[in-house]
Amino acid sequence: MAKAKLAGVRILVVEDEPLLRKRYTAFLDGLGAEVTAVTCRKEAENALKELDFDVALLDVNLPDGRGTDLLREGKITAGIVPLVMTAEGGVSGAVEAIQLGAADYLVKPFDLEELPLRIMRARRAQQGKRAAEFGRSENAVSGTETELYFGPSLCTVEQQLRKIIAADARRAGHLAPVLIEGETGTGKTTFARWLHRKGPRADGPLIEVNCSALPEALAESELFGHERGAFTDAAATRIGLMEAAEGGTLFLDELPSLSSALQAKVLTAIEDRVIRRVGSNRTLSVDVRIIAATNADLRKLVEEGKFRADLLQRLDLFRVKIPPLRERGADLIELAGKLAARIGRQYGLKVDSIPQEGRRRLLAHRWPGNVRELAHEIERALVFDEGGEGLNFRGLAALTGADPSAPAWLNPDFALPEEGFSLDVAIDSLIARALQQANGNVSAAARLLGVSRDFLRYRLKDAPEAE
Repeated sequence: MAKAKLAGVRILVVEDEPLLRKRYTAFLDGLGAEVTAVTCRKEAENALKELDFDVALLDVNLPDGRGTDLLREGKITAGIVPLVMTAEGGVSGAVEAIQLGAADYLVKPFDLEELPLRIMRARRAQQGKRAAEFGRSENAVSGTETELYFGPSLCTVEQQLRKIIAADARRAGHLAPVLIEGETGTGKTTFARWLHRKGPRADGPLIEVNCSALPEALAESELFGHERGAFTDAAATRIGLMEAAEGGTLFLDELPSLSSALQAKVLTAIEDRVIRRVGSNRTLSVDVRIIAATNADLRKLVEEGKFRADLLQRLDLFRVKIPPLRERGADLIELAGKLAARIGRQYGLKVDSIPQEGRRRLLAHRWPGNVRELAHEIERALVFDEGGEGLNFRGLAALTGADPSAPAWLNPDFALPEEGFSLDVAIDSLIARALQQANGNVSAAARLLGVSRDFLRYRLKDAPEAE
């Protein structure tokens, strides 16, 4: 495991003692690292000018000064993880090194087997800073934000996700990518967070990237990092988000927004588990679970030449399709209730159950914005209180341009057919649907329809044959 983690990592060893320098170099080289060993501060400064390093092991006492002076004078740039080594020991020396920016402090003599563990721990800390610099990571995601309501309409989706988690648990190494498809607002990000939190990499980072929001000129650098001098203003080496997600999950939302060249680099990261920073001629090993999401039909984009066929073939292994809200039927009401309770807590409001009129309006609306639109509509209703009438969602009628006086259950897009239709058959169809929703309970169905139980029994007894 240690060798895989240090493969391709460029390490500067600054040690004047020949035997120790030889031991450190041979040991790290055996773990796959690219090691440059120097004997003094001057040689270290020259090496830092010529090469970009990932890690620097600095001995404190050198023939021409102190190794910590390289930190004090800013010779060790932000892209390098510095570890200080000394035979002096003592709390004061460790405190000084940490204050100067050292990621760790090793007291000689130390066990060589401890060295890769210290290096990997320090690099993880650097990766965490990079993730925080970019924005949201899993550590900032609260449990409530990853709660999911799996009603009957999402039974298949839940089964797929749980099977993926079970497969992940059986797989010791690299995890296969996951492709989440669904319209805008269906909650693809929430499903990705849920999959990460429930999986074997829950303790690792989750970095979320909206690919459509990345400027084209900076997208490659953001995702894969860059070396010092790779382009104008690249004053120091910078790790990319792919490296920052090491040991965890990288969620790429709206993946088709990336250029074909970047799609190819994502494919390489998935297949070969290596990346190459901008301006570098070396590859770095990465162990990252990729979850990609899109609201587009990737197969159609491939036909149009807008998405790489090889990347689709690699992603199209664990595919999960989230149905739009309008296809979730009665689940919508249960979901709305849970969202209302959660949003109500955020505003310090007590939320009663959604009244029948509000439920009818929810079911009649087409929800082009899906769950995101539903959450916004609920929040709007809670804040403005709709004249004290509760969650009746009267604003939905105005939103769709429907007649405010029209019944809440009437689809605003409905038009009577030119050839006409049988009103008796329509009534009986409504009765049948009400009975189905009420699980055959006549009294409950009558309440849904706003009629008496006797009327319903009469209609059921004398219902005409459907034409």
